[in-house]
Amino acid sequence: MDGGKLAPLHDPDGLVAAGLAAPEARAALEAVARRYATLVPPAWRDLIDSPDDPIGRQVIPHPDELTAAPGETPDPTADEPFSPVPGVVHRYPDRALLKPLLVCPVYCRFCFRREHVGPDGGVLDEAALERALAWLAGRPEIGEVILTGGDPLLLSPRRLRRILDALAGMAHVGTVRIHSRLPVAAPERLDEALAAALDFPRALWLVVHANHARELTPQARAAIRRVQARAVPVLGQSVLLRGVNDSAAALEALFRAMVESRIKPYYLHQLDPAPGTRRFHVPIAEGRRLLGELRGRVTGLAWPTYVLDIPGGHGKVPLGPDYLEADGAVRDWRGSRHAAGD
Repeated sequence: MDGGKLAPLHDPDGLVAAGLAAPEARAALEAVARRYATLVPPAWRDLIDSPDDPIGRQVIPHPDELTAAPGETPDPTADEPFSPVPGVVHRYPDRALLKPLLVCPVYCRFCFRREHVGPDGGVLDEAALERALAWLAGRPEIGEVILTGGDPLLLSPRRLRRILDALAGMAHVGTVRIHSRLPVAAPERLDEALAAALDFPRALWLVVHANHARELTPQARAAIRRVQARAVPVLGQSVLLRGVNDSAAALEALFRAMVESRIKPYYLHQLDPAPGTRRFHVPIAEGRRLLGELRGRVTGLAWPTYVLDIPGGHGKVPLGPDYLEADGAVRDWRGSRHAAGD
């Protein structure tokens, strides 16, 4: 793979020219492009065998995106009602999100913030960033700040360093998390300068979003190692997606690839119901069954928490699977029942 020699694809013309969309689909894809951003990064172009394979399906636009199913909403996690100042979301008492920009290295077709992210999303200007940081500084109950967006690792090392220095100056902030797609979508950008900018005097964790084992290319693993070499632990988060990882074999391969890359699988998310994402939906009962099939097949290091972010901003809850029966017995990974004791 040498994605760095390929150009990113931003529009239907580029997709058609690259053989990733049929010429007759151009008009329908142009309609999608007028509403949602498109970006297939160079690192992924030669990972895609067809528009509907596990990589192409995540990033290549589809006409169904313009049809909202019942229950789908533009802000399924209710960021807006919990945003006290621009760039901040405060949903839980002890932590808050800081969104310094709404630009990404790849635009996923299932994204729950797809109404807001895009090349015109931009960054918080200096005045807005100062207001956001001042709000965080004035809330001693907040012990953890999660940098998200958009993708925080698209910031310049200088601007990222400026934000981390400001958070380091807040005695009550003991932990910072950075959630990013960049290590797998644009690993060439996670160079030594950007990795060095992640120095933080307290606990800093990088959470990498990957949904399929093929995303963890040698280049992606090398980029992640640059961060790990600075004693930054790395977690993995994924979304359960129809046609991408909706089988026990695909999930097993993904979580094994993470562990082999020194990434601890952290969350497997139930899909957030953003408009036009129904084609990715996997029912919760099926997700519970798939995760249950992995028990005993993979090490506990490769076992994430399957979670639902309750629509309306009510927070995340674990979805199981359960092994404790109503009568107090427990089932092992083979399905046999045993007495659990008190």
